Parts: sequence; C-alpha cells; structure tokens
Amino acid sequence: MKTLKTKALVAILLATASVLPLIPFVAHAEETATESDTVIVTGRINPDDPAPVRQTRARLSRTPGSVAVVARESYDNSYALGLFDTLKSVSGVFAQKKFGEDGRFSIRGSGIGNSAHNRGSWLAIDGVPVNQADGSGDFQEMDPLSVRYVEVYKGANALRFGGAQLGGAVNYVTPTGLNAGYRSLVRVEGGSFGTLRGHVAYADVLGDYDLYVAATATKADGWRDNSQQEAKRLTVNAGRTFGEDRSIRLILQANDLDQRIAGGLTLDQALNSPTATTAANYPDLKYGRNVVSIRSTVQTDWKLNDNWRLNAGVYAAWKNLIHPISVYIDYNYQNYGAFARFDGQGSLFSRRADVFAGVNYRAGLTDVQNYVNANGSPGAQTGLAAQNASSWDVFGEGRLFVSDELALIAGGSYGWTERNYTNRLNAANNADKSFDWFAPRFGVLWQNEQGYQVFANLTRSVEAPTYGALVQSPLPQFTPVDFQDATTFEVGTRGRSAHLIWDLAVYRAQIDGEMLNFIVSPDIPAASFNAEHTVHQGLEAALDWKMGAVSGWETTLRQTYTWSDFHFDGDKTYGDATLPVIPEHYYRAELAFNRDGWKVAPSVEWVPSEVWVDYANTKQAPGYTVWNLSLSKKVSKSVDVFIDARNLADTRYVSSVNAVTDFTKVAASSQRVFWPGEGPAVFVGIRLTGG
Repeated sequence: MKTLKTKALVAILLATASVLPLIPFVAHAEETATESDTVIVTGRINPDDPAPVRQTRARLSRTPGSVAVVARESYDNSYALGLFDTLKSVSGVFAQKKFGEDGRFSIRGSGIGNSAHNRGSWLAIDGVPVNQADGSGDFQEMDPLSVRYVEVYKGANALRFGGAQLGGAVNYVTPTGLNAGYRSLVRVEGGSFGTLRGHVAYADVLGDYDLYVAATATKADGWRDNSQQEAKRLTVNAGRTFGEDRSIRLILQANDLDQRIAGGLTLDQALNSPTATTAANYPDLKYGRNVVSIRSTVQTDWKLNDNWRLNAGVYAAWKNLIHPISVYIDYNYQNYGAFARFDGQGSLFSRRADVFAGVNYRAGLTDVQNYVNANGSPGAQTGLAAQNASSWDVFGEGRLFVSDELALIAGGSYGWTERNYTNRLNAANNADKSFDWFAPRFGVLWQNEQGYQVFANLTRSVEAPTYGALVQSPLPQFTPVDFQDATTFEVGTRGRSAHLIWDLAVYRAQIDGEMLNFIVSPDIPAASFNAEHTVHQGLEAALDWKMGAVSGWETTLRQTYTWSDFHFDGDKTYGDATLPVIPEHYYRAELAFNRDGWKVAPSVEWVPSEVWVDYANTKQAPGYTVWNLSLSKKVSKSVDVFIDARNLADTRYVSSVNAVTDFTKVAASSQRVFWPGEGPAVFVGIRLTGG
C-alpha cells in the first residue's frame, strides 16, 4: 500500500509538471498585489509586491540555496496561531500543531527527536535570537499577527545570521510605522473550542519618527482535555530616520502566556478518543507551560555610502518559565547580546562583487529551580542550579560575478560556545565545557535575463549540545554528548514566468554525531545521545500556477511537496533504519479563486505513507488526508471578513509523534507518544483597517 501511495503521489506531481505548457489559458492572469501570497523567492521580482516584501525577496534571491519569504498577506485572512500556520506552505519545513500553541518544528530534520521546545534552528525576531544562549528555545513568544513578513533560510543557508545549525533560521520581522500598510487595525476572531482572539495595532509617521504598537489577547478552551490557553502579547517598534536609508529603532516585545499540557496518547487513544489527556491527574497537577517574558532591542540600519551598509544592535531579554509536569520547574532566563553585519558591493578583478560580514555575541544565565509538583504548586525543592552560556559567531560571504550571469560564492563562520554549570545543592556536580568550529561554505548562482536561477552549495553545519542534552537526571555531571557535524550538498532552481512560479531544491547532508533523543517515560525529559553516522536527504518543491480566469474567477493552484529520507548509515545498533518523526512524503495544495474581493480556497494536506515512531522501525503512525476551506471577502477598502474551516471530513489522524528507541521493548507507559490532530473546526474573523 505504501508503494502504491508513493507512486500515485509522484505520478500526480509529474503529470502536473508535464501538462503545464500544453494548457490553453482562458485569460491572462494579471500580476497583482496578491502575489505576496506566495512564499517563493525568485530572481525576477514582482513589482506589485508590497515594498518591504519585494525588497526582502530581492535580497534573499542572492542566496545560492533554498530560502522563502512569507508575507503577512498570505495568512491575513485565516486563524494563524503559530509556526504551524505561518510556515505551512514552505516546503522542507515540518511544523505540526500538537495542542494550543504547542507544536513540533523541524527544518530538514533538525532537532528530529526533541519531544518539546526547539533545537537545531535559529529562531529570531528582527534578527535577534529567540533561542537561549545555549541554542535551545521556544516559539510561543513569536506573535504571527505582529509580523510584516517571515524569512526562512533552510539548512545551511542561514549564514547571514552567523548560524551554523542543521535546520537553518526563521526570522520574524515586525512592522514599522513606515511599512505596516495601515494606520490602524482592529482584528477580532473566534470559533471552535471556545476560541476568542483580539488584536489592535497602530502605525504612524511623525516627521522623522515612526511608531508601530500592537497588542494581542487570546483565550481558548482547547480541543483536548487540559489544553486551555490564555495569551497576552505587546509589540512596540519606534524608529527615528536620519535621511535616506539611515535609521535607529527601539523594539520591545512582552508576553504573558499560560498553556495547559494535554500530553501524548497511545495510538488507539489518538484515533478513537483523541480529546482525552494522558492521565486523569494532569488537571489536578496543572500540567502546563506558563511564560512571562520581555525583550528589548536597540538596532540601527545605516547606509554608510553608496556601497556599504551597516546593521547592528544590542539586546536584552528576561523570561520566567513556570512548568508543572511530573516535577515543578521554575526557571528564570536572562539573555543579552550584540550583533553587527556589514553589506558591501563593488568590483574585484574588474568584475562585479558583493560581500557581507558580521559578528554575533550572545550570553545567558538561567537560574534553575526544581520542586516536587504539589498539585500545581512547588513542594519540596529537588534542584537548584545556575546554567551559564556564552557564544561568539564571526561570519562572512562574498559573491564574484565571473560573467553577467554566473556568480561564484565563498564564505564561512567561526563559532565558539561555552557551558558553565553550577549545582548549588552539590558543588561536586559542577561542570564546564566549551566547543569551537569553523564551517566553510562554497556555492554557485546562475541567473539569466528572465530571472531564472540555478544554484548549488556545499556547506558544513555544526550544532553544540544544549543544557537539555548535557544535564540529564540522574547522571551527576555533564553527559558525554558532543556536537553534531554535518556536510550538506544542495542544488536547485527557481524562477517566475507569466503563469508559473517555481522553487525546487535537492539536498544531502551527511551527519556525524547527530544528537538524537528518545523518551524514557512520559514524565521524564528526553535523553540525548550522539549517533555515529546519519544521512538527511530530500527534495523540496513549490509550484504556483496561475491558471487564468475560470468563469470570471482568477484561479491559482499552489502546491508544495517535501520528500524526506532521514536514516542511520551503518549504525551498530540500528543499521540503516529510518529515523522517526518526520514523514517521508508531505504534500499540500491550495486552489484559490479570486473575484470582486472574494477569495475561496479549498486546500488539502496529505501524508500518503506511514510515519516511523521508533529508531528500531517496529511501530508506525498512519498517514492521513485532511481537507480545509478558507473563504474571505473584502467588503470595502477597510473591511475584510473571513471563515477558516479545518478538517472538514473529520479525519482521525496523528499529527506528530515522539521518538522512542524500540517500541516493542519500552514500557506501556512510554508508548503514549502519539499526538492527535485536531478535529473539525471553524474560525470566523473580521479585520478593520484605517489610514
């Protein structure tokens, strides 16, 4: 059955590609501002894109690898809650909702075994890391409604941030008073599972000053038991310009987030009683993840002259995490850092050339306090420690055009990081460790007059272990986990014609020491280890087809497909077994009809084959097909309404799993690793803009 489904999927993709040149278009599809609905970056820029999106696509098109830009317009008229909504149309990205605002996130298999939190990808807001100084992090602090666009740098293409992680980088860029696209915004939405969300924003320009301020409040009962959530967010972006292309700005973000935890289920429960929680005592113990945080950034974007530009800043962040699970966790995080990036252009050997170079410094202190969970309150103290981390990244990349169409690219980054652990209950368990590396990069980028591009790159990526990997109970000191080291080769093409926009990339990463995780039991954090040799390889494809006018409706078919082949390579325990968690095939399509301010967009999410749960490949979660429908209407220049209907067929499915070693050998309590996908839901919203 798996073979038949795979062949069917490949046949559909090939048939779509083969018939495109043969289809007579009913009418020429005009290029309008709705082009920003696409996430594809090409060398030929659409002049009708909003200016900040157009400029960002132009900058990212210089990358000799797979990148994407997600404009706010692409999800304005839908209920977008997290990365699983904003990045759902980016191939190569695995972002699946678990419950509430919690989800599973991975790019090209990064952090593949993490049951919670983020590892292996650089998450940032306005170029400033959301991750802690040790590389770990959460994504609930990122508000998708207070975003102008999202940049996605897949895999080793995150060099511009100095990142060398396997997964790459995701950068949320907040609006300013100059580019928000409105003066005032009021947004109200609600629907299934007791969901209600309100968002207000104001943007203005006063002489040389500009201001953007926004607030978001969310409340939901949740689809599952013990998955209630409340969230309050504030974003402020205040700027001062000093002539053309010179500015300094202050950016503030604050969050107050309460999220209950429903927990994983057995496969039978996930398919037959999916709204249940893992255990009856979860509500009494108040299993949850509650965050209060504030972060501030002062940064400048300064045109030094016609050829050089500087982007630099300093930042500080504070976060308190109250996390009642089998234990009661109370963590206080203090992070700060600075960064500077130079962009230049000129000539070398009488040939056009450009370059960027920069440095990142980040440091953090985490005060760790663990207690017995006494019905959701701290009981007897079991842990008291300090986790210090600091990191440096120095990076750069240059392009030399050996002809008008062909550029050679070389660059790299040097990284250093230190971990210093102080156990305040037992000084004998104190430990420290440091890591350093150099990650070179070579690439080539070809572009013709039409903006069609072909690219290739060979890049090393390195990821140092986080404290979650180094400090594992009941081991008294740091575990012997080393950094993971990968070499990735990537080749692809992208472009845009009158009716087609495409992006296709193929990559292969050979990894030494990949940090993998497995669940010891539902109530004990994941244990980490270094595998010997693993391979991550795959294909990422995105195709937007402007089909023309069908009965007066402008029609666009958007498709993304990701093939992921992640496996051990001659492992002494698992041989060449497939790595779990990420589906081998993932396909998503949306057929959008636009006319007179209406937009009707049915969509499908399809995982045609089973997904492995364990490293031994003894247990699988079933594939699935989920149908959705989006309907919106621009009532007037300032009023938009929408309906977002999901899982129309009431499909019972598993959206994500946690990895275990051998499913047949772990205890029954450790087999609750299946996260059920949400049932049918309908959300309705209205957006009112002014100015």
